[in-house]
Amino acid sequence: MSSKQYDYLIIGAGLFGSVFAHEASKRGKTCLIIDKRAHSGGNIHCENVEGINVHKYGAHIFHTNDKSIWDYVNSFVEFNRYTNSPVAVYKDELYNLPFNMNTFYQLWNVRTPEEAKAKIQSQIDEENISEPANLEEQALNLVGRDIYEKLIKGYTEKQWGRSATELPAFIIKRLPVRFTYDNNYFNDKYQGIPIGGYNKLTEGLVAGIEIKLNVDFFKDREYWEGIADNVVFTGNIDQYYGYQFGYLEYRSLNFEHQTLDTENYQGNAVVNYNEREVPYTRIIEHKHFEFGAQPKTVITKEFPQEWTLDKEPYYPINDTRNTEVFKKYKALADQEDKVIFGGRLAEYKYYDMHQIIGSALKTVKDVFND
Repeated sequence: MSSKQYDYLIIGAGLFGSVFAHEASKRGKTCLIIDKRAHSGGNIHCENVEGINVHKYGAHIFHTNDKSIWDYVNSFVEFNRYTNSPVAVYKDELYNLPFNMNTFYQLWNVRTPEEAKAKIQSQIDEENISEPANLEEQALNLVGRDIYEKLIKGYTEKQWGRSATELPAFIIKRLPVRFTYDNNYFNDKYQGIPIGGYNKLTEGLVAGIEIKLNVDFFKDREYWEGIADNVVFTGNIDQYYGYQFGYLEYRSLNFEHQTLDTENYQGNAVVNYNEREVPYTRIIEHKHFEFGAQPKTVITKEFPQEWTLDKEPYYPINDTRNTEVFKKYKALADQEDKVIFGGRLAEYKYYDMHQIIGSALKTVKDVFND
């Protein structure tokens, strides 16, 4: 019989930690979740402003083809029928996304899939690129000059903080082109937003589980490791190992939230700004995620930025150098028998929400031999 206070110390109250804690508790295990932020829920945390659920860390739209994961999240909160249909602004022009027949009509005044395919192919042929050496050449080779210049180049350069000619070709393996008049961004069968916001989901997951907020694990590591038999770590894996092989790099984001005294600012939840000269990549209008009719609105401008240790890590830079560094940390992690690493920071991997939940549920099965 263990003399320790908890079976599991879970570091990080985001989706991975919350799902693991919920499932471990269901199996009779005692859990404590700690998080350095003042709130639980990680990056899907919402803040209520003027009766609107504001996605504090950027737009989160749930989508999956996995019915079991869809049923799982809906067992905590009912999801609405929100369908992601962003629009893109380039100079004074407006385009539908993803690239589809509406986009092609707006670009070239073509109406049939045949005409659109011919136009794209003729532009690809004009470039005559057989071995793309960088992202720009790869994109030109996939969709031609017009789509690249207006809908890819500026947005991508802002996102990564580098010229498209300096970015590796592998970042864009494919570009989904649809020859239908369909503005649904995701192909997934199930998609939506929790009615009442994401906090309903995360609060449902951790109901009845002890949580301590504003707690930095690394400030008193010895104490926290001493109170539980096992640790579930969802933070930065390089930090866990004292950065002994160097830092893993990320892109970060800065969000500017504004409350406006208007009922409807842009008519859509997500509007992308594709020119390099416009400093933000997109404006989110949060009320449209839940079809809100509040008298005011809240918008968020999203500015990509270089990551430093004092900034929030969002997108792992999975280039050759970082991949090699991560492999060294992963080799150490694989030797641990009392520490479980999970989530996008601990696995140095970009995850959508449904993928994190799937990963957490698989980890639970492996740990408890279900």
